[in-house]
Amino acid sequence: MRAAPRPAAVAAQAAAAVVVLLLLLVIVRLPWAGDLGMHAATVQRLRHDLVDPGNPLVDADTPSPYYSPWMLVLGCVARVSGLSVFVVLRLAALAGLGLLVTGVWRYVRTLTGHRAAPALALLSLLFLWGTALFKWSGFYGLNSLALTVSYPSLFALALAFHLWAWLARAVRSGAGWGVWSGLGTLWAVILLCHQFSGVVASLGAVATVLAARPGRRVWLRLGGGVAVGLVVPALWPYYDFFALFGAGDGLEAVHRPLYEDLLGRYWLVLLGVVALGARAERDRWDPLVLFFVMGVAVVAAGGVSGHYSWGRALPAALIPAQLAAAVEACEAGRRGVRAGWACVLGAALVLGAWTQAGTVGYVAQPRDLPEALAEKYRRPWAGYHWMTPWVRYGDVVMAREGRPARQIPAYGAYTVAPGYPDFFLRDEGRRERAVRRYFAAGTPGEERREILREYGVRWVVAGVGHRGVGLREVARGPEGQVLYAVVR
Repeated sequence: MRAAPRPAAVAAQAAAAVVVLLLLLVIVRLPWAGDLGMHAATVQRLRHDLVDPGNPLVDADTPSPYYSPWMLVLGCVARVSGLSVFVVLRLAALAGLGLLVTGVWRYVRTLTGHRAAPALALLSLLFLWGTALFKWSGFYGLNSLALTVSYPSLFALALAFHLWAWLARAVRSGAGWGVWSGLGTLWAVILLCHQFSGVVASLGAVATVLAARPGRRVWLRLGGGVAVGLVVPALWPYYDFFALFGAGDGLEAVHRPLYEDLLGRYWLVLLGVVALGARAERDRWDPLVLFFVMGVAVVAAGGVSGHYSWGRALPAALIPAQLAAAVEACEAGRRGVRAGWACVLGAALVLGAWTQAGTVGYVAQPRDLPEALAEKYRRPWAGYHWMTPWVRYGDVVMAREGRPARQIPAYGAYTVAPGYPDFFLRDEGRRERAVRRYFAAGTPGEERREILREYGVRWVVAGVGHRGVGLREVARGPEGQVLYAVVR
């Protein structure tokens, strides 16, 4: 007979199931913040043209790193099914969440056979952060994940866990050339889907191989897999993957906040650092220890050198520490030590969960939440559905920098300047200056009209009372926004 699961394992699995259910309910609502508009716009372009979609944000024929294998699949789904891009993104979120849960389960099984470990690992990944909320694409705390669950970054990170699990088994079993070619292809897909998660996946893969200390035969086959993993991005037709290595200078200012308030955002992870120390004493070649050391080295080098985009490798330091905390609760020394460790971990998880409890507001009505919980809720952005009866696919809209430029392309329109840095858009700076000049208080009416003509603008989104020659008010939206038609 199969042994009954221990109460600790049942409790951990039940808690993990509740959290996954919460995320499923969040997907139904799909709250909008951050980069959702960029990914919706990318699906929009691929839905209309799979071969030459052009720039996803502005009316220009340029490549884009957002045209990844995963987004190509989603574009095909949207094109064939006729579903709206937001429904397709919900399907993407379901797929990403499923891959994450199964990937964590598979990878943790390579570290320990304890029944409670996979569920504890998932809870640690979501809650073992800090007491200062932090949301960023590729960072998977519960509150951040609720807003990024449909992003390619989650899909890529979820695939990374599967890559590490598959790689660990391949190294141990002496797998054949076909398996290593498959691993190389999977690595390439991760790199193409989200480059920063690809860095994390690469560091974890290196740690997995080094920890196994394989023989010459494995190294030869590993070399073949790496070669496949480099050839696939080189042949990807939608953008030049290797050209992105020259994009760092334009990204540093954007990523500088990653190095702020590190203690407040991550101090609960110190529990995992202690667990890594215990693992290092037992085996200095432990894969989680090696993974953590490499992650810390990359992030620290970025902070010292001013390459703040390297801070996107922070998950390479967080993931091994969070997993180590979960595994040590199952395997640390004697029974009393394990019990004590589990109590400490449980308290840390409760504190982390309370910090991120505002996520419940994305499912329940905020007015129905207890006051203490409602204070933690942050309202998502309002959309631009209100302008879709007039603005058609491919129309160019003059909109201010920030949220308008980040959201409007999700509905099929273009903006004059992109809402995000675009390495492949050579006239990005000129477009941004044009937008600022158009909305500047002292700009003459004729100059504004010339800017609208130059970029083929058909609509302007501005505030009530916006003064402009040749504009006609068409509709009003939330937060005092007005849609103006450009009268030719």
